Amino acid sequence: MNTTTSSSSSQGNWRHQLRPAWTPLNIAIMVVAFMTGVFWFVGVFMIAYMIWGRDWGLDFSTWGNVEQSMNRMGDNLKSAFDGKAQSNRTGNAAFDEWRENEIKRLEEERKKLEEAKQEFQSYMEELQKARDKEEFDRFWSQWNARRDSGSGPGSAGPGGTINL
Repeated sequence: MNTTTSSSSSQGNWRHQLRPAWTPLNIAIMVVAFMTGVFWFVGVFMIAYMIWGRDWGLDFSTWGNVEQSMNRMGDNLKSAFDGKAQSNRTGNAAFDEWRENEIKRLEEERKKLEEAKQEFQSYMEELQKARDKEEFDRFWSQWNARRDSGSGPGSAGPGGTINL
């Protein structure tokens, strides 16, 4: 009868050693994985598991109850990626309502600023087009004046330079 209790306690002990913490069993798995060289990624995973396992909702010590572990991991991952709803609540309804209204107001201001930015960019593009057209018209008038004065494009002008 003693052997039954000791074997069940040792079984619970090694499972308890698999919890996401710096336990001797986890460290041994990490060291062996790095020493083999082939399974180095398992060693890296074990380091991450020992550091962030609780945050991820991973707990290998509950392997006997896989469904419970997967549900807990799924809930934790969902709350990590969808954490806005849970982390924004303080428990004070008045503060939460004020905060939501301020966030909405700031979002409207951000939209107004984005619209003003778009309008300014359009204005700057129109100014650049006007400058480009003015420069092109100036070039065109100078080019026509040179052409009309007798030295066409590609012909040698004064000093032997080619006028364009």
